[in-house]
Amino acid sequence: MARSSTNEVLRAHCAAIAEEEAVLREGGGKAGHERQRKMGRLPVRERIRHLLDKDSPFFEIELWAAYKMYEQWGKIPAAGVVTGVGNVEGVPCMIVANDATVKAGAFFPATTKKVIRAQRIAFECALPLVYLVDSAGVFLPMQDEIFPDEDDFGRIFRNNSVISAAGIPQFAAIMGNCVAGGAYLPVLCDKILMTQGSGLYLAGPSLVKAAIGQIVEAEELGGAKMHSEISGTVDFFEKDDPSCLKRLRSLVALLPEARAGGALGDRALPKTPKPAKNPDSVYDLISFDGRRNYDARDLLATIIDENSLDEYKADYGKTLVTAYARINGRPVGIVANQRVQVRTKKEGIQMGGVIYADSADKAARFIMDCNQTNLPIIFFQDVSGFMVGRDAEESGIIRSGAKLVNVVSNSVVPKITVIVGGSFGAGNYAMCGKAYDPRFIVAWPNARYAVMGAAQASDTVFSILARAHERGDKKASPEELEDLRAKVKQSYEEQTDIRYGAARGWVDAIIQPHETRDVLIRLLEYVSRPMPKAHFHTGVIQT
Repeated sequence: MARSSTNEVLRAHCAAIAEEEAVLREGGGKAGHERQRKMGRLPVRERIRHLLDKDSPFFEIELWAAYKMYEQWGKIPAAGVVTGVGNVEGVPCMIVANDATVKAGAFFPATTKKVIRAQRIAFECALPLVYLVDSAGVFLPMQDEIFPDEDDFGRIFRNNSVISAAGIPQFAAIMGNCVAGGAYLPVLCDKILMTQGSGLYLAGPSLVKAAIGQIVEAEELGGAKMHSEISGTVDFFEKDDPSCLKRLRSLVALLPEARAGGALGDRALPKTPKPAKNPDSVYDLISFDGRRNYDARDLLATIIDENSLDEYKADYGKTLVTAYARINGRPVGIVANQRVQVRTKKEGIQMGGVIYADSADKAARFIMDCNQTNLPIIFFQDVSGFMVGRDAEESGIIRSGAKLVNVVSNSVVPKITVIVGGSFGAGNYAMCGKAYDPRFIVAWPNARYAVMGAAQASDTVFSILARAHERGDKKASPEELEDLRAKVKQSYEEQTDIRYGAARGWVDAIIQPHETRDVLIRLLEYVSRPMPKAHFHTGVIQT
């Protein structure tokens, strides 16, 4: 296929992903938005627009959460909650906002995991948290998958407490329902705002009647006036959404960094650096099917500042490119899979996208050095896995691979992972996959995520199933076996699609390839924030 033709296939796929994302951002759609307005409330994304600074970009996290996961209950766009980072009064804040147009903002398993991920990012990047609460609580038909485990609903409140102890500010605005166990979230925050007509209670009127026989109206039980005038739970009573969001902005403006002139990343550099190549040229490098080879340095040239690349051990372990560079003036370390075939003095020809013992050793040493000099590391994944076979085993591939995995695991500097193609097998681990605590992990629309490629995996699974068929009483016909092979391959290809992984939280966002530099500029601002140095403590206080 001609280069221009494959270029257009990738561009078309990226455009289709962008269109799907636009639909996901509509949440419960027009009817849901109208329902919110009838109750005197703003839809969730309007709330966020009112909260953020006028020209602040919003880096949304896990927009694809719950995608096609709970179809028996209907569509659950973005898992019913919007999470992401944007500036409020110049301060980068993590926003967690329930979308009441999606199942009344109820929590599904993916919703919980999405909020926990947002809290983790906020904790690691020292980002103030703002919760816009409008949720019916746990989705009861799935309570067994939401309620009890260490990464389930209760973990959110545990995280509230730990984040608070770390000195990271948390603001909660109750702008609708906040019921049952979910009521603990705002009360564990530093400041609580509540709008008129909202409800905050451990049990709603019907449950109170069933449990203790008491008949009480919702407003009397847990309305904003009751909590601001009688229980004293709420710090600020607000008449409606706009006044509540205005108050939130004024409270964030009291933070020390807002008074000092905003976020560290807002201070303009004397001269804005540019990349060596037009970011749009990535479409000439990468093919949608991942078969086209490309030089990793050409990819990096569209992202890093021009003339800033200092390659580390350039002539050794060539299937991984390790380099120091700058992105918008910020120094970083880079580990990238090399996709062209290379030749080494010792090993001879090595295949692109494969990690060999020498490249693993080089990358491990490089990552150690980045930790020594406190440089953030960006991993660019397009990896088929580690080399296999007799020669690879004799070279100590397992030992070298374990060394790289160990170093990535124990690295303490901020890590950001960008999946630009395949992310297969143990290569995913060595190149800082989700299990290895990247502060952020993003992927291009053409990315593939699996233990091995679809062709190899489907052949392996097919062989197992075919043998099971043959052991049965009825022998399968060639036609039945071929149909089985096709079904296995189709199922596996669906699972390797990056949307499948994004739905399950394996990546934080699917980004457009030509926007990679802009995204990384923002993410580097967030991961470079210093943690609070002082903590407020008291002894036991009698109340």
